[in-house]
Formats: sequence, C-alpha cells, structure tokens
Amino acid sequence: MNIVQNKTFDEERALYDSKDILIKDCLFDGPADGESAFKECSDVQVEHCFFNLRYPFWHDHGLEIVDSEMTELCRAALWYSDHIEISNSRLHGIKALRECREVKMKDCDIVSPEFGWSVRGIKMENCTAKSEYFMMRSDNLHFQNVDMQGKYSFQYIENAVFENCRFDTKDAFWHAKNIVVRNSVVKGEYLAWYSENVTFENCRIIGTQPLCYCRGLRLVNCEMTDTDLAFERSEVEADITTPVISIKNPLSGHITVPAVGEVIRDIAEAKGKISVKGQGGNKQKTYSSACA
Repeated sequence: MNIVQNKTFDEERALYDSKDILIKDCLFDGPADGESAFKECSDVQVEHCFFNLRYPFWHDHGLEIVDSEMTELCRAALWYSDHIEISNSRLHGIKALRECREVKMKDCDIVSPEFGWSVRGIKMENCTAKSEYFMMRSDNLHFQNVDMQGKYSFQYIENAVFENCRFDTKDAFWHAKNIVVRNSVVKGEYLAWYSENVTFENCRIIGTQPLCYCRGLRLVNCEMTDTDLAFERSEVEADITTPVISIKNPLSGHITVPAVGEVIRDIAEAKGKISVKGQGGNKQKTYSSACA
C-alpha cells in the first residue's frame, strides 16, 4: 500500500486513478483551487484529512474515510462511487452523497442540503443530519439512532427500516414504499402522503394532517400528538394509544383510538371504521360509515 502523509494538495485531480493508497493527515486546500482529487480511484483509505475543495470522491470503488472533515466548500463530495465506509466525520458541503452504492456511515455529522439522492443500499448509525430533500429516491436504507432536521426528507424512497430515530421534518416519506419505522419520534406537517405499505411501530407522531392518501398504512401501538385531519383518503389499520384531534375520511380499514375530538365524513367513499375506546376500555363508540 502506498502511504501519503502530512501533505497539502490543491491541484486538479491531485491523486487521479490512485489504487491501494492510504492518505493520512493531509489537507486538500489551496490557491490552485483544483477539483476532483480522488477521481477514478480504488481501494482508498483516508484518515484525519481536511477537504475544502470540490468533488473529491467521484467514480471511486472501495473507499474508507475516518476522522475527516468536508467543509461547506467541499461540494458534491461523493458521487457515482461504491463500497464506501465513513466514520466519525463531518460532511458539511451541499449534495454530499449521490448516485452511490453500498454505503455505511457511523458517528457522522451531516449538514448538507440535497444529501443522499439515488443511493442504493445505505446503513447509517449514530449520526446527526440537517438537510433538505434528504435521501430522495434512495432504496434499501437501514437507519439506527439517527437525528435528522430539515424538510422534504425520504421522498420517493423504497425498502427501508428506521429504528430508534428522531426526525423533525416537514413533508417526510411522501410517495415512500415498503417502509418500517420502529421506536422513533417523527415530528412535522403532512407526514407520508401518497405512501404505500408504510408501517409505524411503537412510534410517536407529531404534527398536522398526517398520513393522507396512503395505501397499506399500518400503525401499531403509536402515539399521536397535535394531529388533526389525519388519515384523509387512506387505507389504514391503526392502533393509536393517545387522543387525536380529528380524523377525516379514511377510505378503508380500522382505526382504534382512546378519544377523538372530531370525526369528519363528508364523502361517500369514506368507509373506514373508527373505534373510540374510553379510559380503561369500558366504553366504546364505533364510526363505521359516512352516515354514522
């Protein structure tokens, strides 16, 4: 393995087509302002490096990044690359990850609008993220203990599992398919509209007008806070453990809830059943049709 240590690079394609290389304690910065430092490389290890220039990792195969920093000026840092591991690093440039495959991230801090578009296979653990359009059109995701803030996250994603996560994000999971969210908190307006086969297990859902126009929606032992006009035109099976402000026009399925402020049925298609159980389960009222 070729080892490069304690150097500064600012030229264009500084390490182009490198193979089986270890880069330690290096800076990618300087007046030449060169782009694409590691383009078309393979089997690259990066340790404790600083990246302040654009497009460093494009078309790379086999990449490990540890204890490193990518600044706001390090735009579009990883594109068209595969078999990537990133740990204990900061990714703070816009569009930091796109069109990549087989990615593992652990203990990272992400501040990157449009992060993670069209990624095929990503595992993320113990990370924080601030982003807009986070992970759009990606598939095969597995997130554990991830804190995310932003807007329009997880849109058009498919085949994903999220566990012990905290998401503060508007318009999340729109058009998402085949998703499981477990033991997590999801806060934000207009959650998961137009989604298909999405399941929330032991979750807390916060915010207005969630879960509308859904197909194959399931909620298992979930809390709902500050939720009104929920489930509009959705096909839903839901076991909710907290009162809901209002439920509007569920198309089919069965919703069980301890209390609901208002049930709105103003279209003939709204045939979903709503069962309201009082405290301790002693009283129950069922709304089963638009005429109820």
